[in-house]
Amino acid sequence: MAEVYLKDLAHGRSGDKGDTSNICVYARDPRDYPLLARELTVERVRAHFGDMVKGEIVRYDVPSLHGFNFVMKHALGGGATHSLRLDTLGKSLGSAIMRMKIEVEDRHD
Repeated sequence: MAEVYLKDLAHGRSGDKGDTSNICVYARDPRDYPLLARELTVERVRAHFGDMVKGEIVRYDVPSLHGFNFVMKHALGGGATHSLRLDTLGKSLGSAIMRMKIEVEDRHD
């Protein structure tokens, strides 16, 4: 087994509404979808973001697009107009999830 960054296997989009962040992650290669389904659990995403996300995280599977939609409540310090955080927008969390490390079988492409 080897560890790789999520960005090596997936791409994504993200945004926000108030204090809720929305992150979509899509497999670059549809054959990696089962691997991502195994590795991108709510628990692993919560551990990756740590105390940054205070509320519930829900994962919605989107198999037709080989991806997932994560909705993270209370993730932006109150939202853009209420937070003292430097970056209060959900767009930055899309980049942050791509730095998550996941386990893959050794590949020799």
